[in-house]
Amino acid sequence: MTTNPPARPARAVPTAVYVLGAGVFAMVTSEFAVAGLMPQLAEGLGVGIQQIGYLVTVFAVAMAVGGPVLTLALLRLRPKTALMAVFAVFFAGNLLAALAPSYSAMVAARVVSGVASQAFFGIAISLCSQLVHERVRGRAVGVVMNGLMLGTLLGLPMATYIGGRLGWQAAFWAIAVLTALAAALTAAIVRNPAGPVPDGPGGASLAAQITVFRRPHLLLALVSSTLIIGATFSVFSFFTPILTEVSGFDDGTVPFLLLAYGAATVVGNTVVGRLADRHTGPTLLAGTLLNAACLTGFALFTDVPPLALAFVLGVGLVGVTMNPAMAVRVQRAGGTQPLVNTVHSSFITLGVILGSAIGSLLIPDYGLRSPIVLGIVMAVSAIAVILPALRRPRPSGGLQTDAALDVRDARLEQVG
Repeated sequence: MTTNPPARPARAVPTAVYVLGAGVFAMVTSEFAVAGLMPQLAEGLGVGIQQIGYLVTVFAVAMAVGGPVLTLALLRLRPKTALMAVFAVFFAGNLLAALAPSYSAMVAARVVSGVASQAFFGIAISLCSQLVHERVRGRAVGVVMNGLMLGTLLGLPMATYIGGRLGWQAAFWAIAVLTALAAALTAAIVRNPAGPVPDGPGGASLAAQITVFRRPHLLLALVSSTLIIGATFSVFSFFTPILTEVSGFDDGTVPFLLLAYGAATVVGNTVVGRLADRHTGPTLLAGTLLNAACLTGFALFTDVPPLALAFVLGVGLVGVTMNPAMAVRVQRAGGTQPLVNTVHSSFITLGVILGSAIGSLLIPDYGLRSPIVLGIVMAVSAIAVILPALRRPRPSGGLQTDAALDVRDARLEQVG
């Protein structure tokens, strides 16, 4: 006979959720490390900067495609066991990167790390949503996603500093150690949800978990996430050349500007996490409207340094910080199971790929302002996709009601 732990206040976020955020921090630090170590990697692996740039693309594609595949392979495991398996794969990827003797080995390392990173995001967000009361799920997701924001704010500078002083191999060794520490904390603190989890690993059949992707509101939510993140990354990917070549900031100032941008994302993510539970649709709409306005201001006043900086910080406050509200919208439409959350992360990654890739194609013909205009177009498109969610009344039963609807639909299909 097992004894349940004392009841936790309904609005409390347990320590385990913060530990999941530490895991995200390790994943994001590895993801961004290549961007900060391009010269060292190019020299050490005997290739050009362009080839090192492809490592960023390889990681993103591995996340988008391989993450859901790994999640599918782990569906029958309990969440904590699945997380520990992902940690092992991710640790192996960074170990391979630290020992990579050639460019091809580094490509393989980035594929392994990217696949594990995406699976971790999906499983961690699913687990954090199951560990807290429904009324604070957005806040809990915000805590986990602060690992992403802190990865931008602290993880990237840390990896860049270590790689610059001790060599790029040392940076990946440091990330491997960080991964081991996050895994140890997870093993010690994180617990599986008490009782049966109706839409968690092992709780729903694979067919039932796939069926939810036929729901129109879930598809709209996934597309809106792609557009929201794409709008931000179409600009974020080119902040450095835009700020130096158009706005006129010197190279030594830009790292501090990016640090301020990272701080803005932490603040924005915390605020959105607080609003996401009770005001999901309005928060998404207001944030994306503000992002479109900031991007428009940045496009119009790129060559006015004080205004350019103000609008960059505005993008930091209301861009990628929509993640908690995006996650709550997706979970209400499709449930909290890991597959839904991992596929959602893949759609987010698709936004990163599209924003940066299309922006790169536009610059040669239309200049450095063109990615900002692309961001405006994607933000306006996101607004159009968000609006249907505002017209849909929230079910009184929350996430479980949506899951129940899926069961009902499946039964109706069988009867029919």
